[in-house]
Amino acid sequence: MAATSNTHDASRQGRCLCGAVRYSFDPETTVFRAHCHCESCRRATSSPVTTFFGVRDSGWRWTGAAPASHASSPGVRRMFCGTCGSPMAYATDDLPGQTHFYAATLADPAGFAPERHDFWGERLAWLPLADDLPKHD
Repeated sequence: MAATSNTHDASRQGRCLCGAVRYSFDPETTVFRAHCHCESCRRATSSPVTTFFGVRDSGWRWTGAAPASHASSPGVRRMFCGTCGSPMAYATDDLPGQTHFYAATLADPAGFAPERHDFWGERLAWLPLADDLPKHD
């Protein structure tokens, strides 16, 4: 991972509910920030929508226990805390060289801002969303 000026900066760290699984990342290696509406993510998180940020694999590392992993479909790994069950990250062979972290795992998510909606066509109609972010199918 690239060196950062303050490795204790909460905006560069994340953790699960119990704190066992932790990660840090270099924000300059972030490749996207998006809400995901796909059915697979909804089922994996038991929520109507989830929010990710993608980081180049060279720009992050686990700093606590390594997460457990589940192959949810061919070429897809979903990582989660083996103790508390918190979803932590997602990786797909379709996007090699990057890992997608759940924004809600950030130690300080207040400054996080998504830039788009993905899988907009799979969104749940009963959750009205009225932002101006680009919407992609």
